[in-house]
Amino acid sequence: MSPITLSVIAKATPPPNAAVALAYSLQSLPNSQVKVEFVHTLPDGASAQLEVDGSKISGQNEIIKQLGNLFAPNGICGADQDQSTQIAALLLLPPAHPASFPATTAFLASLEQQLTLRTFLVGHSLSIADWAMWGAIRGNSIARAQLGQFVHTTRWINHISQMEPALRAAEDISVQSKIKPVKEKKEKTDEMKGNASFDLGLPNAEKGKVVTRFPPEPSGYLHIGHAKAAILNQYFAKLYEGRFLIRFDDTNPSKEKAEFEQSIIEDLALLGVKGEAVTYTSDYFDKLHQYCVTMIQEGNAYADDTVQEVMRKQRWDGIPSDRRNLSPAESLARFAEMAEGGEAGQKWCIRAKISATDPNKAMRDPVIYRGNPLPHHRTGDKFKVYPTYDFACPIVDCLEGVTHALRTNEYRDRNPQYQWMLNALNLRKVEIWDYGRINFVYTLLSKRKLKWFVDEGYVRGWDDPRFATVRGIRRRGMTIEAITQYMLLQGPSQAVTNLEWDVIWNINKKVIDPVAPRFVALEKENLVKVFVRGPGTPASPESRSMAKHKKNPEIGTKLTTFSDVIYVDQKDAKNFALDEEVTFMDWGNAFIRKITGSPVIESLEIELNLTGDFKKTKQKITWLGESPDAPFVPVKLLDYDYLITKKKVEEDDELKDLLTKTTEFHIDAIADSNVKSLKKNDIIQFERIGYFIVDKAYGEPAHDAGSESVLDRVELILIPDGKAASVASKAPPPSAKKAPAAKKVSAAPAQIPEPAPLEPVETILLSQGSKGFPQPVTTKMFKVDSLYGDVDPQAKTDMFTVKSIYDA
Repeated sequence: MSPITLSVIAKATPPPNAAVALAYSLQSLPNSQVKVEFVHTLPDGASAQLEVDGSKISGQNEIIKQLGNLFAPNGICGADQDQSTQIAALLLLPPAHPASFPATTAFLASLEQQLTLRTFLVGHSLSIADWAMWGAIRGNSIARAQLGQFVHTTRWINHISQMEPALRAAEDISVQSKIKPVKEKKEKTDEMKGNASFDLGLPNAEKGKVVTRFPPEPSGYLHIGHAKAAILNQYFAKLYEGRFLIRFDDTNPSKEKAEFEQSIIEDLALLGVKGEAVTYTSDYFDKLHQYCVTMIQEGNAYADDTVQEVMRKQRWDGIPSDRRNLSPAESLARFAEMAEGGEAGQKWCIRAKISATDPNKAMRDPVIYRGNPLPHHRTGDKFKVYPTYDFACPIVDCLEGVTHALRTNEYRDRNPQYQWMLNALNLRKVEIWDYGRINFVYTLLSKRKLKWFVDEGYVRGWDDPRFATVRGIRRRGMTIEAITQYMLLQGPSQAVTNLEWDVIWNINKKVIDPVAPRFVALEKENLVKVFVRGPGTPASPESRSMAKHKKNPEIGTKLTTFSDVIYVDQKDAKNFALDEEVTFMDWGNAFIRKITGSPVIESLEIELNLTGDFKKTKQKITWLGESPDAPFVPVKLLDYDYLITKKKVEEDDELKDLLTKTTEFHIDAIADSNVKSLKKNDIIQFERIGYFIVDKAYGEPAHDAGSESVLDRVELILIPDGKAASVASKAPPPSAKKAPAAKKVSAAPAQIPEPAPLEPVETILLSQGSKGFPQPVTTKMFKVDSLYGDVDPQAKTDMFTVKSIYDA
């Protein structure tokens, strides 16, 4: 088959979701040569264009039809003539853009009818109709808002949206739509301009030649800020069909541990990030040592024994060190002493000889080598001196073939330093591309501060659900898909943002909702016993098979126990009124015939009314039935608050002053017997409570070594859903102070107003308060004296006086 190129504009309205997803799905077929490229302009204002054998086709619907014809033997246009006819008819369904409300409603109603008891629109496999309708709904805000009314359409679109081509299309279009076009240089040839679609933000990038890297320091666990760096590096490497490396910056034996290396690899795997190779800066220690010698020999570095505090002040004030003019020979001798690890050598360091007075303080003779007698976790006692990150990073980037160093823009002042190191050693240039660091409210990402919480015992470890480490947020129920989607949505923004947590948790909810099985849990305290009677009441407990997810039958089934004695939550029981009709979910309606106990409800008697209309009841509640074969399962429901009470921590803030008093909450509850079979990290929904992730399965010891271990219960952590209540801090802000108590003032005796007249009476009011023309008013309201007394309002004004037309 001839090569096929689909060119699309990501910013187009509506976005070309269907065409891109269809093209991605076709790429997996044998001998397929479908290529997708994102561009900023197309001829004749088209949003998408397909090129096949020199012919060009515009318009998303026409492109979908053409791709269907080209790959018809693969079944994407139906298995027979009848199915092909159905598909052709469906392609005419979507309303024209911009769509009206009536047209959209009719469109969704047609889809709902078509999708009843169907997995796909036509036949038993995916067709171009599925992609076309999926794209039409994604590009129609009215349709998305109405989806909740169409159960089968919602189930179908959630199913399509979780497919790899759909996820990839959504991510790529979202990211590409945020990238501004790059201005072409005049000297570029027409052929180079033809490849502009690959020049999407990375300067001087060439397809197939881009190499990126993610260089974590193995001194802690990855947090959500690292996740953005790792995902962006991998994304651009894939976008340019290049290479992606993971390199451990292990240049400081005082901080690094082998355990952190393994944890970082595991955390990256949790994020779906995998490098082509894993390397270490320590692999290049010998070469880096030689490069330092070369710098000293050429007069570009010198040895310095200035005390650290003095050196810091001199750099700040722009004062050159007394050792700055030390000869290369003497500096080399000092460097040799440093390398031996003796006491005298440990007092010295090596500094790059850049400038003592540069306005950019990062350029003021930075330290590039320092002594450290501690053994390295990989090289042992071989070295006593180690390069700094600022020296090692540009050199190793060059040696490993990195073409683009992606860094947060907090390093921007050090970018000239990065290039100076390469120039001083006559090494190949590496392009620097920076982006905004990601921060979240009420959240600490500093390793030093996170370590303080661990060391002080305020959390139980680096995977504590209150931490924004990759392990912490994963343990709290964040999915890989949500993290990836969110980071790609942030894209290459330069803004250093302090973000709320609502968006990322909302994305996570959309990921888990279609696949989270539903169960029931009730708070154990003051559980209310309910006696059931009336037609349909079981004589003895019986189990019935029910869907775990009403909108997604593929999730499977569960057993629900029906009995003449069931239980409901105390909070629900308190809201019942005698003889009120209530819906018991998954069973039917019932009348409340007897309520025993007050203010705490002890028991209820209900009469089933299974033919009742659930649409007419105000209350729809969850309940639990028990049998000897299906006993209740004890569960512990955990929720957490932020560790600190301030949205953004300043440098001079003391962490101890910002600590949230209580950050862990738990409720003891009972759940249906199906919960007993859940495994650790399973994500579920307890109906009318929220989404949860299993932190401890039944029969397993507690996750945290220091906590109470109860084998015969399940422990679950509440997953925030992005709503305001789920992401708001539960603690008052630290600056909130109690207002001083008001002084007590003797209250005047209460004056009871005259009662309002029984019949309307006529009252004469003056138009201007105490003067003016009379206005008769008929009213039943009682008279109230003016707050201001019998005064005429006065106002200062520069306007001239005009006599009232009502004055005589």
